[in-house]
Amino acid sequence: MCGIVGVVATTPVNQLLYDALQLLQHRGQDAAGIATANENTFHMFKGNGLARDVFRTRNMRSLPGTSGIAQVRYPTAGSASNPEEAQPFYVNAPFGVTLAHNGNLTNWEQLKDEMFRVDRRHINTNSDSEVLLNVLAHELQRASERLVLDPAAIFRAVSGLHRRVRGSYAIVAEIAGYGLLGIRDPFGIRPLCFGAMETDQGTEYMIASESVALEGLGFRVIRDVAPGEAIFIDADGRFFNQQCAERTSLNPCIFEYVYLARPDSVMDGVSVYGARLRLGEYLAEQVQKSISLGDIDVVMPIPDSSRPAALQLASRLGIAYREGFIKNRYIGRTFIMPGQAIRKKSVRQKLNTVGVEFKGKNVLLIDDSIVRGTTIQEIVQMARDAGAHKVMVASSAPPVRFPNVYGIDMPTRSELIAARRSEEEIRREIGADALVYQQIEDLKRAVQDCNPRLANFEASCFDGVYVTGDVTPEYLDRVERSRLAPRPADDTPRNQLSLAIESADA
Repeated sequence: MCGIVGVVATTPVNQLLYDALQLLQHRGQDAAGIATANENTFHMFKGNGLARDVFRTRNMRSLPGTSGIAQVRYPTAGSASNPEEAQPFYVNAPFGVTLAHNGNLTNWEQLKDEMFRVDRRHINTNSDSEVLLNVLAHELQRASERLVLDPAAIFRAVSGLHRRVRGSYAIVAEIAGYGLLGIRDPFGIRPLCFGAMETDQGTEYMIASESVALEGLGFRVIRDVAPGEAIFIDADGRFFNQQCAERTSLNPCIFEYVYLARPDSVMDGVSVYGARLRLGEYLAEQVQKSISLGDIDVVMPIPDSSRPAALQLASRLGIAYREGFIKNRYIGRTFIMPGQAIRKKSVRQKLNTVGVEFKGKNVLLIDDSIVRGTTIQEIVQMARDAGAHKVMVASSAPPVRFPNVYGIDMPTRSELIAARRSEEEIRREIGADALVYQQIEDLKRAVQDCNPRLANFEASCFDGVYVTGDVTPEYLDRVERSRLAPRPADDTPRNQLSLAIESADA
């Protein structure tokens, strides 16, 4: 999961891109980067950490230009601590291209080998995004005539990319001297939308992972990018779009609605907040079947993603709603922190209890999902330490039983608490007095209630169905072995990385 944004404006875009990253910061806290285009020259600055920590005034001054792209990253392929893998990436031929990517390629290792043997391109990192950039660059070279690009040639290149690449990908890319390109994979797994703003100097365009980035900066949301579609805004602000894949289907990642996206976003016609309210309604039905309502004194959310579901569940069941956990908003989201030890240590730094709300009460905690189980285990114990008589847990998502290979950090079954345990075994593992899960049919129904036109979802972490059709048990075993293999120590300091192309003032 990463957050990407691209802008074509009539005035300098460095501040606009930075502000967009702030609005998308929830999608990744490992690294941030901005690349701007000033006529034919790229300027780039990127580094590890939150956007607010990576960029200083001197860095922003080194990013001139009226168009550019940016990303906040959390890694699903490559190294979490290697600053060389912060995005955007840049390749100088042909034309000069920068790229930022949200998603995960399932055939990136084969493509990396193919890039070297066939295309004679060298990939310098273990990032699938660098592979993706080089595939795009190669296809642009094949599609161009006499070193000249037009929208038709760019769309031919995107068609070539779709034929070669497998997995999930939402892309923003800048072609030096030509303009901004946005691409969504043929299955529409990762989100991408675009909008416009009318100014006295002309129309400005923004492409972003979530609508909140557009609306927060005054852009009018036009629509989501369709699966397989490419949109191109040239240097003069002219808009072009084309369907570039032979076969497409819309399968948005359902975990976006459960946890990943901001509640004030609208994705593929679905209000994230509205979907989470519906999750609470359906979860209330499961709680009513599993727990005697007289045994529940209060309903409490585990902040923040589960709050809409908890509110709706409490209202539906007629049980008091209370805020028993106070969140320290200056601690990162534990789910996307690299390393189990860091994740576990941060829980009590992140949350504190309001003792009076727990003392002597039977508490039903609402969580958005239970992935590894370490966080909820700590939270259940915190509730007991605060004086709760009974601690029950309800998850607004079904059990996470399968790896996700499309850009969410849950790639191995050995890390998933529900992979090989029954619900009763999970209850005992986390120390709860009762445990209730959402049904997967109700999860899908909650999202479809908000947009009945959605027929399919990417829900592999719940149902084990991989929509791209190329994820085999052998592939999953290979990914698991790779992830669990010991890695050499990375002594690279986690400081800012300044990458200057032509004239970036570090």
